[in-house]
Amino acid sequence: MNKQTIRICILGGGFGGLYTALRLTQFPWDNSYQPEITLIDKSDRFLFSPLLYELMTGEMQSWEIAPPFEELLSGTDILFKQACVTGIDIEAREIQLDNETSISYDKLVVAIGGKTPLDIIPGAKDHAIPFRTLNDAYRLGERLRILEQSDADKIRVAIVGGGYSGVELACKLADRLGERGRLRLIEKQATILATSPQFNREAAKKALEKRLVWLDLDTEVQSITSDTISLLYKGQIDTIPVDIVLWTVGTQVSESIQKLPLKHDQRGLLTTNAFLQASDRPEIYALGDVANCQDITGQQVPATAQSALQQSDFCAWNIWASITRRPLLPFRYFSMGEMMTLGIDNATISGLGVKLEGIPAYILRRLIYLYRLPTLKHQLNVGLNWITQPVIELLAR
Repeated sequence: MNKQTIRICILGGGFGGLYTALRLTQFPWDNSYQPEITLIDKSDRFLFSPLLYELMTGEMQSWEIAPPFEELLSGTDILFKQACVTGIDIEAREIQLDNETSISYDKLVVAIGGKTPLDIIPGAKDHAIPFRTLNDAYRLGERLRILEQSDADKIRVAIVGGGYSGVELACKLADRLGERGRLRLIEKQATILATSPQFNREAAKKALEKRLVWLDLDTEVQSITSDTISLLYKGQIDTIPVDIVLWTVGTQVSESIQKLPLKHDQRGLLTTNAFLQASDRPEIYALGDVANCQDITGQQVPATAQSALQQSDFCAWNIWASITRRPLLPFRYFSMGEMMTLGIDNATISGLGVKLEGIPAYILRRLIYLYRLPTLKHQLNVGLNWITQPVIELLAR
């Protein structure tokens, strides 16, 4: 008598979810253990988010950074469902979806990315644009096109948040808008990139200064309207005219995750053990933005794409090991440094003994991300396009 097929359900098709699914297909499954793998995401496309900024300057196209799941999963046995998760019954081991269907699971991977909170400042929800998804990039791009085609002398952009996303956006938009751009970067701390290596922080400051991006440090946003932003600095509130407000601050866990009867931290993130399992529920794994994760050494794991990629390897192994009765591996995070794009043909890299900025860093960053694209086929398609596109543009002149 054959054993019942083991059902692995993965919620979220980002770095943690998609790469876990793909890695699971690479293990040597015995026929008696061959699982049914289902990947669920609300979008029909995977997003390689570190390259989202390149859409704003036309350096890359949407198909390069956001290939359809159908394309990425072709040739595998992974079943993809486009749907939103409305509930998780951990006792019945069922997932409820917005199309009124449910899916049962034996192993569950929770890798639903966070969302940008816009309800903490008056007017932000109605007038600020986050920059996290492909739709956010399309919305910003359309708004920029309208302003660029207008007769406005200056295009005024305020970017809230002096972290990685805010700095990268500021540099890209400054290069796109050129002399018409009037950009300001607003950060409530005394410096930008507070957790970044000093080399990258100094390179970013030079890039922003070169592009005449105004820095509002030690400054908090009080409110936003359709054409103004009010800022608090040293007890004084100034209201400044703007055309676009971009919000890059914070991450919020979805309500369906916060309601789970599992252990959460004060931010609502799922608390995991060293094997990436939810507390008291070894059949549930949590990765990426949704998890408060400490590795086997006690090191707090940052919520970055780099971390999610590393977690996906361990998660896939531990699921395979738990099914095939092999020992689990505790997660050990290894920081490989950080990379940032700082405008067109410019970047900075610091990590593993390497410190680069300018064009060399820009090229190396691209090559590293090319290698990290999810499938070999997509890597080849994108790499070939990068090689041939300059030739095509040269011939078209």
